[in-house]
Amino acid sequence: MKVDNSLPLEYSTEENNLKILGFWIFIGAEIMLFATLFTAYFTLENRTGNGPTGADIFEIAPVLVETILLLASSFTIGLAIHAMRLNKKKATMGFFIVTLILGAAFLGFEIYEFTHYVHVGAGLQTSAFTAALLTTLGTHGLHVTLGFFWGLFILIQIKKRGLTPETANKSFIFSLYWHFLDIIWIFIFSFIYLKGMM
Repeated sequence: MKVDNSLPLEYSTEENNLKILGFWIFIGAEIMLFATLFTAYFTLENRTGNGPTGADIFEIAPVLVETILLLASSFTIGLAIHAMRLNKKKATMGFFIVTLILGAAFLGFEIYEFTHYVHVGAGLQTSAFTAALLTTLGTHGLHVTLGFFWGLFILIQIKKRGLTPETANKSFIFSLYWHFLDIIWIFIFSFIYLKGMM
């Protein structure tokens, strides 16, 4: 494996470049998945039947906390990648840990939110609106959950192997994924929650 030391570690081999390109293609497919979910949601958001509307069930406080947690985690994963490029293993691991803690806290609030929806009678079978809402939120939550465990495995690899072209590449690709989830959340916050509260 030929390493080009003039490039950042995550881009330092041809294989790493191909993996990053492949991941961008994967992100394109993920964009289509979420675009489909948003389209279904916007088509069905007024089909509430006898069930609650968004204005009835959305609470601003937990949604704001979720947003702050996820945006902060996007910042900390950026700091982790910056530390990685400076070859600072401990700082990289520290920022990774903070990112994962923030991600876990986000998931905790999302679980609370789902419990609240079920408690007020907004389940998957209540109406087309609640089905589309819970499917969209659940898909994002599942992605965050998978991302949490993925990040945990990368963290363990960095601890065992250090900052190598392979672990740097995995860390960088993970950061792209995490930033993507934050961008999706901004759309959810803006066009589902804020619009639904009006």
